[in-house]
Amino acid sequence: MPLFAKTPVEKMTEPYPRRGWALLVLCLSLLIVVMANTSLIVAAPDMTKDLGLSSSDLQWVIDGYTVPYAALMLVLGAIGDKYSRRGALVLGLLIFIGGSVMGGLVDETNLVIAARAIMGVGAAVVMPATLSLLVAIFPRAERAKAITAWSATSGLAIAAGPLAAGWLLEDHAWGSTFLMSVPVAVLGVVGALLLVPPSKAEGMGRIDYVGGLLSIVSVGSLVYATIEGPHFGWGVGPITAAVVAGVGLLAFVAWELKHPNPMLDVRKFTERPFSGSMLAVLFFFFGTFGSIYYSTQFLQFVLGYDALETGIRLLPLAGAVFAGAAVTGRLAPKLGVKLVVGTGMVIGTVGVFLLTRIDSGSAYTDFLAPLVLLGFAIGLSLSPATDTIMGSFPEDELGVGGGANDTALELGASLGIAILGSLLATSYKDKLTGMVGGHLPAAALDTAKDSVGGGIAVAEQVAKNPQGGAEQAQTLLGAVHESFAHAIAHTSLIGGIIMAAGTLIVIAVLPGRRHTAKHGGEDATRTTEEQTETVDA
Repeated sequence: MPLFAKTPVEKMTEPYPRRGWALLVLCLSLLIVVMANTSLIVAAPDMTKDLGLSSSDLQWVIDGYTVPYAALMLVLGAIGDKYSRRGALVLGLLIFIGGSVMGGLVDETNLVIAARAIMGVGAAVVMPATLSLLVAIFPRAERAKAITAWSATSGLAIAAGPLAAGWLLEDHAWGSTFLMSVPVAVLGVVGALLLVPPSKAEGMGRIDYVGGLLSIVSVGSLVYATIEGPHFGWGVGPITAAVVAGVGLLAFVAWELKHPNPMLDVRKFTERPFSGSMLAVLFFFFGTFGSIYYSTQFLQFVLGYDALETGIRLLPLAGAVFAGAAVTGRLAPKLGVKLVVGTGMVIGTVGVFLLTRIDSGSAYTDFLAPLVLLGFAIGLSLSPATDTIMGSFPEDELGVGGGANDTALELGASLGIAILGSLLATSYKDKLTGMVGGHLPAAALDTAKDSVGGGIAVAEQVAKNPQGGAEQAQTLLGAVHESFAHAIAHTSLIGGIIMAAGTLIVIAVLPGRRHTAKHGGEDATRTTEEQTETVDA
């Protein structure tokens, strides 16, 4: 067997023998790009102190990764299909390495944001490539299990990012959280060349770059508006971006409907398995990322856990993801996508609603059940939803399929953090103003209302001030904790209602088992005919 994987998947007459090792490379590549989106959750306090970040700066340090990541995946997935899926994976990892090294070495806010954007571009190349290569390499009979491993890796990364970052921050500066992905990414490049076979679409026509540009403008503007508007006010910029997103989406749909070789055949959204699964992925990551966003803040700012202790306390979520993935491998083939995905969404919704019980006296144990339920829900439902989405695309559009799936995932995460984060900030601000508004100078009150971290900082200053003292500082600190706990409970109520509505929509849209079985039978017959033709040839 040659050292380098040289034979293209399309020319293989039998399943690729080293596909298990290839899957490991793909999952490692996926792991680091998702971890990069969660590791800064625990690094944010150190970065804020060191760089003097405003709340706006911090938001864009985090979301500078998100905008290109979400906007470019569909187009870059199609380019990978056309020219080389493995080449796209390697190139994306190299871009990701470059952005990570830059982020770890610079110490100026705008440069950090630029580094995060470069990493986001690399992630937008890597993520759809991992999924399209997985589907191309694994025969249909093994594909569901491989996608289950891929999905479980996504859930693992949600908890692994804060854990790894917390461990590094014990002895190193925040720049180490950027550099931690570099060795794994280098290993991914080497592993891709050695273990992942080349693959590209055969007979693919010209890429629809106009449709691709419209998708970039639409998704990018939507993500920008949802990040900027709720947090910093609906001024000219966010409103313009929202209008551009709406007009761009209409133009994209109109263009794709008349184009002979569209970037994304929007008629697929009339297919209930595809549209229902896309909605399920979006709502799952809306609820999960939004809940983790404010739960980790409570663990750090209210309960006083450091970065590593916070990361360790997110591990039950990762364990629950693997438990759910193990269960779905047995249940999905027997019960069908609708029942499994619907059950997972109900469990995830319950997990979000449980956070409405949080108050200023809550401990870590009050977060344990919600984290476990959210993790189990992801493990149970993400795999069959992703498998259904990828099964909706022909072999020459696997990169587009991966891009569509990953865009729904990233868009859901962005909306969850932006919308629920905005609700959290507003609720916290209103509650704190009502409790201490008449007892603090205007400047101190503005700082305290900006964030829970700001409130704690003001309390520390009050303690040092001879006119304040420990008793007043403790009173203010108690008000900050109570206001933030109230904000979590209120936000979780709204988030739970949104998740519940999404659950009902997904259950209504997804077809029953009879419809799924019918289409599955047609797919199986088609696959058998293709294999027969290959043997006869």
